[in-house]
Amino acid sequence: MARRYDTNDATDRTTGLREAASAVRRGELVVLPTDTVYGIGADAFTAEAVGDLLEAKGRGRNMPSPVLIGSPNTLHGLVTDFSELAWELVDAFWPGALTLVAKHQPSLQWDLGDTRGTVAVRMPLHPVAIELLTEVGPMAVSSANLTGHPAPETCDAAQEMLGDSVSVYLDGGPTPGNVPSSIVDVTRPVPVLLRAGAISAEELRKVVPDLEVAN
Repeated sequence: MARRYDTNDATDRTTGLREAASAVRRGELVVLPTDTVYGIGADAFTAEAVGDLLEAKGRGRNMPSPVLIGSPNTLHGLVTDFSELAWELVDAFWPGALTLVAKHQPSLQWDLGDTRGTVAVRMPLHPVAIELLTEVGPMAVSSANLTGHPAPETCDAAQEMLGDSVSVYLDGGPTPGNVPSSIVDVTRPVPVLLRAGAISAEELRKVVPDLEVAN
């Protein structure tokens, strides 16, 4: 039976974050608010949990899960060949709605799906998400919806779709909007905008003037 906690209530927030962290460490799934939409998350380093996440969404390995982190410093242990331009994007837009696709460290023992040696990583601008990520470390997090359905802006919408496949729901109220993060590939010499989202190409070009846009 799924448990739900109101993170706008101080007592419920403390209990909910503790229960969510315990669930993640047990390899279970949690739903958490972010600065874009609600996400469904699991320990990034527990392959079975990530598999359960993809299954709960009805998603195949060909659509691997992104990873959320609680601090830019965490990147040092996750990615390799991270350019100065990539760090400038981090400095300008994190925490926030920018996902960066980078080469992950070959030594990492994780299985996020068919990633071809890369990871899509982001630090969200949401206090509940950051507190949980700081406690448990990197999490595989995808939008908390069934594949093909709208990404949820409320915990109710997430719970209606995912039900008891999730152990803990953290209800932070409606999210600021349903616009997804922008995705930039920083594995190449010149960063490439793969998906325009909450941060426009124009804003990104203030930091990376040569930014390319994928067709």
